[in-house]
Amino acid sequence: HDLPFAWSQAVQTDIASIDEQIPKSAKTDRLDLRALPLVTIDGEDSRDFDDAVYCERDQDAQGHPYWRLFVAIADVSHYVQQNTALDAEALNRGTSVYFPSKVIPMLPEILSNGLCSLNPQVDRLCMVCEIRVDENGELLDYQFHEAVMHSAARLTYTQVAKMVVERQMEARKQYPDLVHHLDDLYDLYHVLRKQRRKRGAIDFETTETKILFNEDKKIDSIQPSERNDAHKLIEECMILANVCAARFLSKHNIAAPHRCHPIPKSENLRDLREFLSTLALTLNGGDEPTPKDYSVLLQSVQGRPDAKLIQTALLRSLTQADYQEKGTGHFGLALDYYTHFTSPIRRYPDLLVHRAIRYQLHHPSPNKGNQAADGTSSDFYSEEAMHKLCEHCSMTERRAEDASRDVMAWLKCEYMQTHVGDDFVGIISSVTNFGLFVELNDVFVEGLVHVTALPDDYYQYDNRHQALIGETKQRRFRLGDTITIRVARVDLDERKIDFVLAETLSNAQRPKRKPSKKSRRKKT
Repeated sequence: HDLPFAWSQAVQTDIASIDEQIPKSAKTDRLDLRALPLVTIDGEDSRDFDDAVYCERDQDAQGHPYWRLFVAIADVSHYVQQNTALDAEALNRGTSVYFPSKVIPMLPEILSNGLCSLNPQVDRLCMVCEIRVDENGELLDYQFHEAVMHSAARLTYTQVAKMVVERQMEARKQYPDLVHHLDDLYDLYHVLRKQRRKRGAIDFETTETKILFNEDKKIDSIQPSERNDAHKLIEECMILANVCAARFLSKHNIAAPHRCHPIPKSENLRDLREFLSTLALTLNGGDEPTPKDYSVLLQSVQGRPDAKLIQTALLRSLTQADYQEKGTGHFGLALDYYTHFTSPIRRYPDLLVHRAIRYQLHHPSPNKGNQAADGTSSDFYSEEAMHKLCEHCSMTERRAEDASRDVMAWLKCEYMQTHVGDDFVGIISSVTNFGLFVELNDVFVEGLVHVTALPDDYYQYDNRHQALIGETKQRRFRLGDTITIRVARVDLDERKIDFVLAETLSNAQRPKRKPSKKSRRKKT
């Protein structure tokens, strides 16, 4: 995948000059938030902490209540300066790449796990978005500050869930000075979720997995990652901060990356509607359905046996999000303005957004001499330069996803080598003209039942019904069906796992192909 992983001598020279202690001069001319009990909330295994949060209730002069939310993000732009070897390498990488037991970081460890990480009980430089939200979840206003903070605690999602969701007294007693603010944060979360539903953001119930290794570094098991309200709480805070950043960029007409998710393509909508019609379902909205149209349909099928099947079809109809120099909105989140601001340790677009905000804070009223022909600041990035940067960042994101997916596929193949000949129950996750992809329950591994391995018939692909249908016996294998398979073969080099139906005794028992005037699909 051509992933850059070694640090050049020039980068090592750059980081050697970085003081591991923040000098007093770097803290001057910044908003001092060290007395504010900001906390980080992350997974148990996290080592780099991009973000910290604090929330409190307040009221305006007229007595109207509101929430004040502080989202503090590591100030990576202070350390990674433009036109340095360190910046060039961060751009080259574009993003950190995550594997089950290893990370290729975008930044050297002295920054990613050290100076830029919002570790507890130490001073850290940060970029802060101070946000006011009314009791209905509407954004009232926001401000950005260059600040210095001192994290009050490094909390985990599990700890916070015990404190504010389950309200376990023992957990609450551990942080008596923080729990009230965490309660306010959880109350704000409920309001933000309500606002999310109101605008029609699409909520897919997807399952992420984690791999557990044994002492020999072999896979012990593959398990679903638990996701509780504390995860969603932080997610909503980050989305809100990203919205504020995107509005700030648009307001000041600064060229910077926007996170764009376009409406579904017409051909995808056509295929989706054909499939839904076979289930007597309809997606409203005509040629341009809204996120709310998707959400309404998702909610209407909750509790149906085929709900997961329908969700899969809806998800596959969407296009991939990318980075663009001008904001076009985010379809999935149902937002007119969106960018990535909250993870500059691991994403280069976020670093560019921080630089844009910092530039505007230091140049609030640029004169005409500072304006480029495209209306953006000539002292920052031109729109043409930003377009190229956005294309590059979109590429590095896809490259990282492909590499992570490839490693995960290899590990799963290695794991399944010990299960050749074993039977599993799974769900048909995809139907193609060459066979059925089946995701195994509880194991979270996907493999292929090739069309030539299907029993007692010859099968034609029905795109409209997302099914393979036997020509003679009319037996159907359809997207979302539950079937029992046997692991037949694992190819580690090709990252492929072949299944057969458990009911199939041997391939030799399949009928030989007879000539027919019908149009038949070629074997692949």
